[in-house]
Amino acid sequence: MGAGHAHKLYRHGHSPVHRLPPHCKLAAALCFVLVVVSTPREAMWAFGVYALLLAAVATAARVPPGFVLRRMLVEVPFVAFAVLMPFVAGGPYVEVAGVQLSASGLWGAWNVLAKGTLGVAASVLLAATTELRELLLGLQRLRMPPLLVQIASFMIRYGDVITDEMRRMRIARASRGFQARGVRDWGVLAKSAGALFIRSYERGERVHLAMVSRGYAGAMPVIDEVTATRAQWSYAAALPVAALAVCLMGWTL
Repeated sequence: MGAGHAHKLYRHGHSPVHRLPPHCKLAAALCFVLVVVSTPREAMWAFGVYALLLAAVATAARVPPGFVLRRMLVEVPFVAFAVLMPFVAGGPYVEVAGVQLSASGLWGAWNVLAKGTLGVAASVLLAATTELRELLLGLQRLRMPPLLVQIASFMIRYGDVITDEMRRMRIARASRGFQARGVRDWGVLAKSAGALFIRSYERGERVHLAMVSRGYAGAMPVIDEVTATRAQWSYAAALPVAALAVCLMGWTL
């Protein structure tokens, strides 16, 4: 995990949020999501406060709202599922704009939309302020099983390798006049997929042999020892602690 690795979700910056150690941000984001999930769905005002807290984090990180909203489009399938819940759920029904909707379905849809949206927004902000390499180091610092960290590290790096290989194969097909126009061309695409699998497998074997020849014995060396001060932990804990206070108020009011 010595080489840097940029990703499209990351937004380069020098804000106080960017400078926080990755394990502090990971712990803060996880605790925030757990608090949001634990909030009663009837406390609708609490979710508005959570959104304001995330907006404050985005402002401190200098991440534009449009950047966050565009990357939250991944939530669209869950939104579609939530929209269908009032129509398919059972229980007592209420009339909304002349349409009979399930009361429990409406509450379920609100629960999914509110908590899911806040969770996705928190994840987007975490990814926007932390590089992938730092996230892996943060997971390692939080004592996540080393094997899982290595799998995630290899998956990220080989994802780019396979994507680049696919791009070269597409250019090679286009240079030979190939254009996929219908079912008859699926055979060529299937052969390309098979060739891609074989090339990826062979490359993986070569990389593994190279790692073993350099002393790999099942654990990656730690190049950067990431540490955090008490002040940094306090700064990162501001979000989940404020959210916890809101959650407790939501249960008591």
